[in-house]
Amino acid sequence: MNMKLAGSLFVDKHFHALTHRNYRYLWLGQCVSLIGTWMQNIGQSWLVLTITGSPLKLGIVAACQFLPILLFSLFAGIIVDKFPKKNILLVTQTVAMILAFTLALLVLTDTVKYSYIIVLALLLGLNNTLDMPTRQSFNIEIVGKEDLMNAIALNSTTFNMARIVGPAIGAVMMAWLGAGWCFLLNGVSFLAVLYGLFHIQAAPYVRKKNSRDGIMKEIKDGIVYIARDPLLAQTVLLVTVIGTLAFNFNVLIPVFTKSVLHMGETTYGTLMSCLGVGSFAGALTMSFRSKQGPMLKLSIVASLVVAVCLVLNGLSTSVWVCGGLLAVTGFFNIIFATNSNSSLQIHAKEEYRARVMSVYSLVFAGSTPIGSIFAGFVADRYGANGAFVCCGVLTGVLCLIIIWNYRKKSSKKSLGEIGTAS
Repeated sequence: MNMKLAGSLFVDKHFHALTHRNYRYLWLGQCVSLIGTWMQNIGQSWLVLTITGSPLKLGIVAACQFLPILLFSLFAGIIVDKFPKKNILLVTQTVAMILAFTLALLVLTDTVKYSYIIVLALLLGLNNTLDMPTRQSFNIEIVGKEDLMNAIALNSTTFNMARIVGPAIGAVMMAWLGAGWCFLLNGVSFLAVLYGLFHIQAAPYVRKKNSRDGIMKEIKDGIVYIARDPLLAQTVLLVTVIGTLAFNFNVLIPVFTKSVLHMGETTYGTLMSCLGVGSFAGALTMSFRSKQGPMLKLSIVASLVVAVCLVLNGLSTSVWVCGGLLAVTGFFNIIFATNSNSSLQIHAKEEYRARVMSVYSLVFAGSTPIGSIFAGFVADRYGANGAFVCCGVLTGVLCLIIIWNYRKKSSKKSLGEIGTAS
């Protein structure tokens, strides 16, 4: 009884989002589904590299998966607020399941081609364009503002726990049975999240349509709202840099494993798991400190540490050093992402939240096509080491420019207020 009480108190203190019944359904479903997602991620990257032997073509697949987000996420933000989010998620998760089964069938019947993978990546990206801002905005409906940061941190914990387990299982599956089984199990795993969604009962927020405002006007209003708010604007710009240059691991790590370390699937899965271990630790850290709320300084420090780690990783040629650096990179990546995500959602007004999160999806995931093609191109020309160093240097320089620019504006504003007061 005492142990049960102690466990309950621990959950209430550190994982208080789990005290919400609806969130528990969603979280438990994701625990299963995300493991399958990570199995498919590493399976697809290795499959493309095996078929084509080209880092650039691998980068193009990654770009195709995120290109629809780049093109349509701003429109998705308008749609999300006009329909119940639970219903949207039921549709998007079902579509993702069908696409996973389709890829599994193509691979297991030995009929898969590079062009088919491109088409499926584009369809998945189109589906995720609607799914991502919906999931981001749905959290606040089922946990409220007070527990939002904890829910986001727990989502990151789940995502990165899966990043540890999924690649490890996926690597073994690929070595023993082939990549097709990774895709098949991913398809099955979606049943868990669909089951959880069916049992969620929440009062949906549906924004009333203003007949005078067209879609383009609503998108413009959302962008102007972000641009006029220094905290939102600076956070979005930092997320743009990190999303474009610091999250290209699906392109760089398999190339690094093959061309620099001269290793196979098991090492690739291990390195991806190292990234996941660090990310998992970062997510737990943010969960424990979630009551303190998001801090812009935390995003700034994390972005600069990530830049340094990318450069150091490019200079390494050891599996152990690379694994350790990836763990540190994963830790600060999640510190940055969780803090930035929470800051945007908590700071944004309710009527703008979905539009703000659609911009977040645009710059965080939608920028991936640019980053993936850039990373693949540099890796093709100068190797995976050169790509890591180049991405790290650019990340650091651009983040420093953004930080300096907003510090300068802040100083001018303070001086202006002093002058007005005197």
